[in-house]
Amino acid sequence: MDRKIREQFLQLWKRYFNASPLPIAFYYTDEDGRADVVDRPSDHRCVIADLSKARAGRSICFDTESIGCSGGKKYFGFTEAVMPNFEYFLSCGLPGKVEGERYKKTPELVKQAMRHFPQFEAPARFIVFKRWDALGASDDPDVVIFFSPPDVLSGLFTLTNFDEEEPNGVFAPFCAGCASIVQYPYLEKDTNRPRAVLGLFDVSARPWVPGEVLTFSVPMKKFLRMVQNMEESFLTTASWNKVKRRLKG
Repeated sequence: MDRKIREQFLQLWKRYFNASPLPIAFYYTDEDGRADVVDRPSDHRCVIADLSKARAGRSICFDTESIGCSGGKKYFGFTEAVMPNFEYFLSCGLPGKVEGERYKKTPELVKQAMRHFPQFEAPARFIVFKRWDALGASDDPDVVIFFSPPDVLSGLFTLTNFDEEEPNGVFAPFCAGCASIVQYPYLEKDTNRPRAVLGLFDVSARPWVPGEVLTFSVPMKKFLRMVQNMEESFLTTASWNKVKRRLKG
């Protein structure tokens, strides 16, 4: 990470978003020692809960053994497998075997929906998460993730679309919370027109964040454009100042 870019964003973020929490960023690597490896869980544990450490400033990383959720392993790219009877798990359940989440109407609909789910394989052994101010010269982030309330999201959403011709520079896929912050934005990074992903609508993941928080994940290539646009955008206007007065850490 270029130190000038890191410091530029820190200064502009404070100027236009007051003390709003800094984003975290992630990248994949095969190198040991880039961050503390999350302990192997003894039971099911949502990766969104673990990411609270990174949001607080502690750099962490996962490998396939440190993820206590089959969905987390899949959407972080460490396996292509889905849990047995997944179509029942996501819908009505299977008496005596699987409790259904009822996120889809029928098992058949789940099977049809799965045809649209993207495939994703992690390019390296570890996925590293660091808060923006903890990124060092050897870090090369792929995606930047904001955990933010509506006022901050409105600024990020508008800034994302500032230099876009089409109106859908941000999209919100139906997916697991971890897929919305890792899988989808990571796959966007290599497209001709990388988009931001609005996420964490996953009801199962919601208990692990404050009630007013959603996520906004941006491929690094797009994020750098956003940073360069900040000083000529709506962020300099009286309209944004009215919103900015409400922003707190």
